Amino acid sequence: MTKTYKGSCHCGTVRYEADIDLSAGTGKCNCSICWKRRMWGVSIKPEAFHLIQGKDNLSDYQFATKSGHHRFCKTCGVACFGDGYIEQIGGAFVSINLACLDDLAPEDLVAVPVKYMDGLHNNWFNEPAEKRHL
Repeated sequence: MTKTYKGSCHCGTVRYEADIDLSAGTGKCNCSICWKRRMWGVSIKPEAFHLIQGKDNLSDYQFATKSGHHRFCKTCGVACFGDGYIEQIGGAFVSINLACLDDLAPEDLVAVPVKYMDGLHNNWFNEPAEKRHL
């Protein structure tokens, strides 16, 4: 079931709303940036994402193929969401950092399905051999 969640960075400068169906699944990856950020995310279509405030306070980090924009608050450094275009996952997307959803209860989060991706070895559509640390 799709629900509208409110999200923000740590200092509250960046705020957004996102229409998310958590029962459709979330993701954890072992690639270099997800590992360092301890990212647990969910991807949605751009039309399901609404930046409420803080556009001018967002910074952008890109690397490798530059297909994804890793957005973060210039003030507190928290990476609330990212966006980009990757044909293999359906084109345009916004990736929401679940830890930045202000109204997501921990008991709801532990019940959601998680897909693990082996981005470290560019084996994105398969689980890594070890995932307990993700």
